[in-house]
Amino acid sequence: MLLASLAIIVGLPVLLWSAGKFVGGSAAVANHFGVSPLLIGMLIIGFGTSAPEIIVSVFAAVQGNSGIALGNAFGSNIANILLILGLTALISPIAVKSEIIRKEIPVMLGLTFFAAWLLIDKNLSKDDAFSLIGLFILLISWSIWTAIKGDKDALADEYSEEINSSQGTVKTHVMWLLAGLLLLIASSRILVWGAVEVATFFGVSDTIIGLTIIAIGTSLPELASSLVAVKKGEHDLALGNVIGSNMFNTLAVVGIAGMIQPMTIDASFLYRDIVVMLAATVALFIFCIGIKRQGRLNRLEGGSFLLAYIIYTYVLINSAFIS
Repeated sequence: MLLASLAIIVGLPVLLWSAGKFVGGSAAVANHFGVSPLLIGMLIIGFGTSAPEIIVSVFAAVQGNSGIALGNAFGSNIANILLILGLTALISPIAVKSEIIRKEIPVMLGLTFFAAWLLIDKNLSKDDAFSLIGLFILLISWSIWTAIKGDKDALADEYSEEINSSQGTVKTHVMWLLAGLLLLIASSRILVWGAVEVATFFGVSDTIIGLTIIAIGTSLPELASSLVAVKKGEHDLALGNVIGSNMFNTLAVVGIAGMIQPMTIDASFLYRDIVVMLAATVALFIFCIGIKRQGRLNRLEGGSFLLAYIIYTYVLINSAFIS
């Protein structure tokens, strides 16, 4: 038990640090070779912040711990909206200026409902997984097209400022990219092992561990990047990172895990956690789409998100020990 706890305590910060180095190195190398800042931002940074989720979920699926794989993916989506955007908006209200963000929010909403519809039979089959991966390929194609066409968007300026602030030689960035990837893989394996051991010791399902400790932990890169972005006044960047991460989690993380290991889903996961994820996504859509006004997430709405996450986490922990 002590060794398993240490695996989580050590594995999680190493996972987050290595993910940051991997994403930062990738973005810097792409920038060096002339890739547009918007394309780097939408693909490498926006989706790359989900690197911890995908590596953790892949190893969990390989080891047959489907609860961790799904709990990590959807739990991170819930944490990204309710915890991260809630806390960020509470500190500094988020205004939506980017047309790209306004287009991405409905796409994220539609993909979330599609994933929920696939799971309504309480199974994630290989056909379901291939459907999600197919949509992910379409999403990547759409993101590339949007990035090429949207170089004058507000989001492009924010990504450009963020990427051009990095310093160092190409050789250094490549070194950090490779080192980050290797440490990301190693720390993920340690973290999954520790989480499974702790769940077994306390008699808690691996799904609850995935929805709480691992989901919150793997969402910390989004929290850090969002807080830094709003501090700089880069509101669209803060929102764009979360939207990109959630779409990546829903399609790629769940899809790849399902291809490795088809999963049976517990009814409580479907009617509690999936419903919370859908409700959070719908609320974000309503607040940020900006019908007849500029889209925004103010302090009151951010505080409501944060309160909802605290209540949700309390219900999760309470149900874990009652059951």
